[in-house]
Amino acid sequence: MSQARKSRAIAILLGPLIFSGALVPAQSNSAQHWVASWGASQQVPEPGNALPNDDLRDATERQIFHLSIGGPAVRVHLSNAFGTTPLHFTSVHIARPPSSASPAIDPASDKALTFSGVSDVTVSAGAEAISDPISYSVAPLSDLAVTYHLDEPPLPQTGHPGSRATSYYVHGDSVSAANLPDAKRVDHWYQVAEIDVEAQPEAGTVIALGDSITDGHGATTNGNDRWTDVLAARLQASPATREIGVSNQGIGGNHLLIDGLGPNALARFDRDVLAPAGVRWLIVFEGVNDLGGLARNGEVPPAEHAAFVERVLAAYQQIIARAHAHGIRIYGATITPYVGSNYYHPGPLSEADRQAVNQWIRAAGHFDAVIDFDAAVRDPAQPDRLLPAYDCGDHLHPSPAGYKAMAEAIPLALLAR
Repeated sequence: MSQARKSRAIAILLGPLIFSGALVPAQSNSAQHWVASWGASQQVPEPGNALPNDDLRDATERQIFHLSIGGPAVRVHLSNAFGTTPLHFTSVHIARPPSSASPAIDPASDKALTFSGVSDVTVSAGAEAISDPISYSVAPLSDLAVTYHLDEPPLPQTGHPGSRATSYYVHGDSVSAANLPDAKRVDHWYQVAEIDVEAQPEAGTVIALGDSITDGHGATTNGNDRWTDVLAARLQASPATREIGVSNQGIGGNHLLIDGLGPNALARFDRDVLAPAGVRWLIVFEGVNDLGGLARNGEVPPAEHAAFVERVLAAYQQIIARAHAHGIRIYGATITPYVGSNYYHPGPLSEADRQAVNQWIRAAGHFDAVIDFDAAVRDPAQPDRLLPAYDCGDHLHPSPAGYKAMAEAIPLALLAR
């Protein structure tokens, strides 16, 4: 064998060893186990939900997030997922707010975050940045304020319009201000995608993938009474499930098959289901917007209904396959009633579609288990309608009482370690 061939052979043999050795320090440095304690799906805010660009030039934004699981350290994900230009955050701070409905913070709790050791960070177009871990103890079910300063506005903005939480913004750099009494207020979130906490190795997160009923339409602003919030509180009440976080990845108007107010469920699966820290379980509660939209503008032939149901079921099968490929247990939630809805005004064929889809969800051999939200909130006297006490008034979205009933219908054994 020539000397050159011998050198190549040695390089091939030693290459994996050298590469493996280079990873050892990285593995030892990342021994912390991170779990998503809060999360929200990102999208481009609709024109009516976007902030004026001039308001975001040399601006401070303070937003309050309700955590699920607690821990001794945190890190924050900043998102520029839909931006087409880099976005510069000049500083980012976290603090404890005394109230979920006020821009005030406890100044003694205010801490600056760093990114690769420096206080500012530029997030590339279409990307996100995760802050360096910071020792900062947070309690389960507590609130955390994230405040950042931008020198230039995001183009376009990335955010989550359906926050059901109030955010605050002012001109100038006021990231450490104890209060923002002159701040403008808006009930949306922007540019923050996830908050992780350090947790025990056995800890994990359950992702709720859904539409406006998961996002919390009809819930109380700053009240944290979506079904995912009630689930988080139930998990914290049991020693067997206190190490489980909840990440709400619902988007109002979301569909399985087409884009609505945000990317369709299949298109956002990687970012919203696979990417969050510590994901182990997935609850899929999607489909009412697909079924309702089919005949929203006029009835279609029965054959179109049958073909559409098959497309919905195929989408579920894709989601199941992708979750299982990553070792995630996946639970299917039945679609809740919506007869009487003035938005979709479903007829008998649409209700038959819902029943067919729910029958498939409940059947063995598809999802790993079933969460029967339909049974939890339907009116026993009129099963194609929400129980009046659980109806927010539009005959489509539950009330806070309905969300509570949904959360209480989830067997915690499905999420126990």
